[in-house]
Amino acid sequence: MYAMSRFNRRVILLAGLLVPWTGQAAPWNTLGRAITADEIADWNIDVRPDGVGLPKGRGSVAEGQIIYDAQCAACHGTFGDSPQFVALAGGIGSLKTSTPQRTVGSKLNYATTLWDYINRAMPFNNSKSLAPNEVYAVVAYVLNLNGIVSADAVLDEISLPQVKMPNRDGFTLAHGMRSVHGKPDVHNVACMRNCAQEVKISAEIPPDFTQQMYGDIRAQFRQFTLQDQGAAPSPSTAAGAASAPELLKANGCGVCHGRDQGIVGPAFTDISKRYAAVADASAKLTAKIREGGSGVWGTAIMPPQSQISDVALATILNWIKSGAPSE
Repeated sequence: MYAMSRFNRRVILLAGLLVPWTGQAAPWNTLGRAITADEIADWNIDVRPDGVGLPKGRGSVAEGQIIYDAQCAACHGTFGDSPQFVALAGGIGSLKTSTPQRTVGSKLNYATTLWDYINRAMPFNNSKSLAPNEVYAVVAYVLNLNGIVSADAVLDEISLPQVKMPNRDGFTLAHGMRSVHGKPDVHNVACMRNCAQEVKISAEIPPDFTQQMYGDIRAQFRQFTLQDQGAAPSPSTAAGAASAPELLKANGCGVCHGRDQGIVGPAFTDISKRYAAVADASAKLTAKIREGGSGVWGTAIMPPQSQISDVALATILNWIKSGAPSE
């Protein structure tokens, strides 16, 4: 992670020297500007095992339970034991047995790794939305679910790196990709013989996946550009002016739902058909979206969508009730 952070800083330094080409040469000293400490901080968010990179903050187990129940339990289970996604609790000491349970408590060797991952990637549908205090609190609660910290624990940038995980000394580089008994693949020497003459791409992630998951990338990088390139308005501030498809994309709904094809969850057209004759369809759909849950369309879990504004949600529901028409 640390090497990647240094790479990111190099990218930013280079980006600061670039301006849109106008066809006219400009003196070298007019290109770009010096990058600020705040701009570096926006990118340099990695946290090392020893705690370097942790921001100031604090969070208790009790505070973490409230956040976890609202943001995490729908996918990971009330007690962190859901088999639907990654289990967070249990399995400590099981990795050397014939039935290993790979959870946060059983496999991570540093508690700071958990903080770093939650801060970067969770909640799944709204990553990077948790404030530092909230991340500390959720980490404290997850560690408590594993019996690693007590119920009255309060974690901060000082105490978190001092937490010793059960698997602190369980990592090794001398193993194969899939088995501790295999040949270490990272220690091989490239033979450079009988190399493939042609490389074929067998699978790829569609570009729309990134757009649906993280929204308009122009808005995310606007502060690093030298000119206003017309970044899309935030759905929270211009929800009334945005269309339903734009709001669905901005809130990551397209990761699990297609317009006329189900992905993880059902297609929007199928939802429209099911609720067409339901008198209180808006109220029921609002509750389902706000609270999350599972069982209505099989076992797939619907995480709670508390970040969507009331105006945006009403726009989306009107679009669904009208048959989810294509643009």
